[in-house]
Formats: sequence, structure tokens, C-alpha cells
Amino acid sequence: MLDEPGQNARPARMGSAIPRLLFAAGAALCLAACGSRSEEALEVAIIGDGPPALVDPAAGPLAQPSAVMLTNVAQGLVRFDARGQIDPGLAERWNVSDDGLSYIFRLAPAQWPDGRRINAHDVARLLNRQLRAASRNPLKDALGAVSEIVAMTDRVIEVRLRAPRPNLLQLLAQPEFAITREGLGTGPFQPVAGVTDPGAEEAAPGAGAVALVHTIRIIDAKDRTERANLRGAKAAAAIARFRAGEADLVLGGTFADLPRVQRRDRKLRDALHFDPVAGLFGLAPARAGGPLADAKLRGLLNRAIDREALVAALDVPNLVARVTLMQSGLEGGANPVAPDWAALPIAERRAAVMREAGELIDEDGLQLAIALPEGPGADVLLARLTADWQPLGIELVRAGKGVPADLKLVDQVAPSSSPAWFARAFRCGSAPLCSADADKLMDSARDAEIAVQRAAMLAEAGRLIDNDVLFLPIAAPIRWSLVADLPGFAENIFARHPLSGLREKPNRERQ
Repeated sequence: MLDEPGQNARPARMGSAIPRLLFAAGAALCLAACGSRSEEALEVAIIGDGPPALVDPAAGPLAQPSAVMLTNVAQGLVRFDARGQIDPGLAERWNVSDDGLSYIFRLAPAQWPDGRRINAHDVARLLNRQLRAASRNPLKDALGAVSEIVAMTDRVIEVRLRAPRPNLLQLLAQPEFAITREGLGTGPFQPVAGVTDPGAEEAAPGAGAVALVHTIRIIDAKDRTERANLRGAKAAAAIARFRAGEADLVLGGTFADLPRVQRRDRKLRDALHFDPVAGLFGLAPARAGGPLADAKLRGLLNRAIDREALVAALDVPNLVARVTLMQSGLEGGANPVAPDWAALPIAERRAAVMREAGELIDEDGLQLAIALPEGPGADVLLARLTADWQPLGIELVRAGKGVPADLKLVDQVAPSSSPAWFARAFRCGSAPLCSADADKLMDSARDAEIAVQRAAMLAEAGRLIDNDVLFLPIAAPIRWSLVADLPGFAENIFARHPLSGLREKPNRERQ
């Protein structure tokens, strides 16, 4: 469940400062020679495609290794701490106007790694670039209420909104809004040039480790230099490295590879952490045509899913089955209402579904293709859906190799506490099947200045999407990590894990 609005987006303390950045490996060696304390490198394996890379979010969705890279090497105006709360990033402090329509950020004095001074004009230009029509940034639409981002002075930026957005800081802290310029980020970590790992081929083709360094300035004490080695890896390789003691941290786990974590192995079982994320985990039509253009058939499939059995098979603590697009605890109290059929026992529901299936599906049956990721968890999902739908006369097969998908899996973590993100994933122009009436409500909600009205519009849009069965919800997404002896690690609702301070005990003032 998401926290209530405002709990994560705390205002920066006056006078708070960004830790100074170390911009080159030579500087790191100098600091070590001059008395700073250097920690052993943290070995981090990130499950996902390709190596960690400092990519441009405007080019498209981020692979998990690149998202971790951006989180740690290219902070935005603000960033997440270990618990998913807002910390200063490039901005040392900020203020929000009483009407919620203006966020003013004051940048801390800092430089790019090449020595050029960071100024508000550059930062505003780089942020605006992510919001342009040509941008493929996946969170661009979530900032649709932003009217403009302007530099007021060399160190002051204003974000102007058409309507209040209490979740703005949560969005700006995401790696999709990390600030990069010509392939350079602003920290807190910086890559160490020329460092490679010759054994990286075992993790994934081309997934060489990236060495990072970060120096923390400590008043009245020796400086501490933190180091981390990042590598992209296939899940099996990442887990094997952790089991062998060659990785301190595995990030980016999803439902698809969770069964690879053998929980009979005490070392893995004790190291397994689940993030309490919100978001979308379920099925959606993959194309406008085909059998699933029929809303009655979509409704039949939706009611036939034994979600309790599926959640039990996934075996995740505190995971709860869901039958609505929206989930409880979102901003504005847009809590969903479960449909009447959800209260019926599965046996009773299945009997009714079987009767209707005889009218919708002919005696030759129906084949549906589903697009799923690879992995044993996806195999569990396919087996459970097959068990639920096969009695209806439906043969479920994997899409691919000339078999177009009828259904696709949606597995996304919500980037903020806003209900708008949930609804707008199914707006016309984004989803192959949509509700024009729900779109009208979303458009009206975008400009609504009264929070209660906006929440009510979005809740109603969610209800219309549920009624049209444009999404077959299952539960919240599953995100897991393997964590060695790292007391600074914390589970959080965004599944974003900064690497700094992981060997320290948490600051109790922030708990």
C-alpha cells in the first residue's frame, strides 16, 4: 500500500547540503593517500538486460541495470533515500507555493565532472527536453500538469503547474528525471574510468562491471570513500554470485525469476527482501482485434481467474489478490470498490462462468496467445491461468515465433502515489482498447485544482476501465532483492535503492 500523500515528499531542511562529489579516479587515489577512509567495494548484481549504462531517459524505457546506474550516478533535483523518502539532489532546498502551483528549487553549488559549473539554465533545459513531444521518456505523461520549467537565476529553478501535484517530488526523484549532460552525471557516485571486469562474460554478454566511487565529507572526521562495482546479470547468474559470496547485493528481481531463489537454502532465504511496491500486475489486451475485442469474453476470463490460488503459488509474504485497477491508499483517497462477483466463492463463480462460456465459445474451443517474460515464475503464472481457463474451452499458449499476442502481462511499479498513473496507462492512444468516457474524465482531472474532485474523477475513470475489463488485475507487482550484511538497506514502496550508506546503520532521526 502506498503511503498517504506528503509522507514521502518531506521539505528539505534549510542549509542541508549535497555531499561533495569526487569527479575522477585520480582524485580518489589522492584522497586515500591524504588520510580518507576507503571502504571495500560493494559488489552489486542487477537483474536485467545489458550492462549498467548512463543512458538518456528520453530515448525510451530504462532497463533495470541502467535505472540503477542513473539513480546513483546522475541524481535529479531530488532523489530517494533508502526508505523511499525525498532527499536533496542537485537542489539543496525547495519551497512549494500555498496554492501548490509552483515549486521553486535552489541548486547547491556544484560542478559537472568535467569541471563546468552546474547552473539552473542547463538543468531547466535538460528537464524540458525530457518533456518534449519527441521524448520517449516513459514518465513524460505523468508530468502532464507541468506548464513550464524555467531558470529564475543561475541557481534557482521554478516548476510551474496547471494544477497542484502533491506527488511531484516523487516523480522528479525517479531515474527517468536524472540529470545528464553529454554522457555525464552529477553523482553522488562517479564512474572510475578504465576499470573493467574480465570475468563479466559469465553474467551476461557484454555486461562488464562498472566501478563507481563516491566520497562523503564528514565534519570533524576523516572523509569516507565508498566504492561499488555494478554489473548487469541474468537472474540465475546473479543469484549464483550472491550464493558464492561474490555479490553483496542483488537488485531488480521480479516474479519471473523468484522461484530461482531456493528458499530451502537458509542463506538465500534470510537474504531475501521484498519491496512493498504499488503498481500494476495483471493482463491487458495486446491488440485491438482478435477474440478479446469482445468485452464479454474479457469479463469471462477476468472472473474465471482464481487469484487466491495464483497468489499462493507465487509465495510472496503479504501479497494480496486484487480485482480492481486502482488500489487502496492512493493520493486523494481514490479507493476502488470491488465488483459484486468478487465476493462469491471461486467454486460458485466458476459455475456461472462455465454456463456463460457455453454461449460465447463454440465446441471447437478457442486459442489465446499470451506474451510473458521467460522464467520459472512466468511458467507458474501460465500454468495457473491454463488451469482456470482450460475448462472454459480455451487453450492458452505463449506468444512468439509467428504467434501474435492476444494478451500481454503488465508488470510496472507505480512511480508516485497518484491514481492518475494507474488510469492513464489505459488511455486512448496508449492502449489498443480503451474507454472514451474514461479518457474524458482523465482529461478533466488533469486540470482540476481541487484535490477531492480530481480524485473522484480518477476513481470513476478507474471504475469505467474495470467495467470494460481493459485490465485483468491480479495483485501488486513483485520486486525482490538479495541483501548481505548491509544494515543501511531498506525496503521501500518504489523499489529504488541508492548504494550510498548501505554499510551504515540507518539514521534513527529519519525512521
